[in-house]
Amino acid sequence: MRLLFLMLLSCLCVPVLRAEKAPNLLLIIADDCTYRDMEVYGGQAKTPHLNRLASEGMKFTHCYQAAPMCSPTRHCLYTGLYPVKSGAYPNHTMAYDWVKSIAHYLQPVGYTTHLSGKTHINPKSVFPFEYSARADDDNPDPAVFDQVLKETAKTDKPFLFIAASHEPHEPWTKGDASVYPPASLKLPPVLVDAPDTRAGFSKYLAEITYFDSQVGELLALLDQHSMRENTLVIVLSEQGNSFPFAKWTCYDAGLQSGCIVRWPGRVKSAVESAALIEYVDIVPTFLDAAGLAAPEILDGRSFLPVLKGERMTHKSYVYGLQTTRGINNGSDHFGIRSVRNERYRYILNLTPNETFENAATRDPIFKTWENMAKAGDEKAKTLVHDYQHRVAEELYDCDKDPWNRSNLIDDENLASVRDELRGKLDAWMKQQGDEGQATEMKALESMPRAAKKAAGGKGKKKKKTAAKAKTPEV
Repeated sequence: MRLLFLMLLSCLCVPVLRAEKAPNLLLIIADDCTYRDMEVYGGQAKTPHLNRLASEGMKFTHCYQAAPMCSPTRHCLYTGLYPVKSGAYPNHTMAYDWVKSIAHYLQPVGYTTHLSGKTHINPKSVFPFEYSARADDDNPDPAVFDQVLKETAKTDKPFLFIAASHEPHEPWTKGDASVYPPASLKLPPVLVDAPDTRAGFSKYLAEITYFDSQVGELLALLDQHSMRENTLVIVLSEQGNSFPFAKWTCYDAGLQSGCIVRWPGRVKSAVESAALIEYVDIVPTFLDAAGLAAPEILDGRSFLPVLKGERMTHKSYVYGLQTTRGINNGSDHFGIRSVRNERYRYILNLTPNETFENAATRDPIFKTWENMAKAGDEKAKTLVHDYQHRVAEELYDCDKDPWNRSNLIDDENLASVRDELRGKLDAWMKQQGDEGQATEMKALESMPRAAKKAAGGKGKKKKKTAAKAKTPEV
């Protein structure tokens, strides 16, 4: 009986005795937004509401996610598990049946759990949220949030509300692009300067500002219902945009995210933190804030001590991966694994002889770049080549080279850094059950559409024993 009791303790969230009222939890996430394009992080897209939020809370400068694609990002974010362990590592993916999400942990202690907007998660048994979305564009529905707030006021039951925006994901049709005249924009160094590049970047910036307005609308409803004080708010920018060298890559522009947190009375105002945190840490942080102990199976770790000012650091390493197999217009296989410390990023390309392809390489903007390269434009020639052809290993000094353009893998002065990060990545992969190329080739088994096709239209659920090994040093 004692053994059974201990096993239950390791699997369930155990309430921690506390006198404080359980906080409401509001998580707002953008879609395909490079964090450094937002004004709040020094970018060109105006973000007045995020600027204000940052002035009222903590802005993280080193937040990372485990995959630079929508679906594995959301599975990781809501489960607290890295992608290979949960089974949700390709895009358009699904988690193993045994996986639990934050909804499972919060509902038994009285929380309502609602996800409004973009989903991209499977199966629903793993994610038993209440769901809603605006009918016209799959965005969060402010009217539903308003109703949740009314119910909370009436019942005094705390809520988790996830507002998953669809912006600034393509197509870029929202916001006022006239605010961003193409000719006046400063393009990132990884983009070729061409008229269609500038026109697309203008529309993309306008959609970031539109996302900011969504944030403002939700925060205004909190104030309207007098729930600001007891609501922990986290806003995330998600992976980078769909231009080359961001989304679908393990460069910093693909894996680094904006993260702004407000919790009046617990998190100081106008604070900036350089602590290394990950999306996989969000679930245990929310559980910690709610007075619950995190299950041992989770890969993430609560950064509540950082939020409270009790610690300045959180992790020493953050991890990421990309699976191209099965994505829209993707290479048959091109797996990438990566680890980063405070300064350096190490990248392992599993099949460097393959050509790297995805939706970006089929886009008319990339075709313009290819035509410019053929016509002799040296920058276009370099960027087109470097995006599609990689060496086996890459190493970048992210402080000096934030866009990860100068590969230092052969720099003998950094041999110890290279070996250290190579070892950390290898240990992480082993702990996660990641067999590298063998895992890549099994990606279609983790995609409902492919599984359904393979099963003759009946679908096929996956089962796998949970990984029991401890997470390596992070």
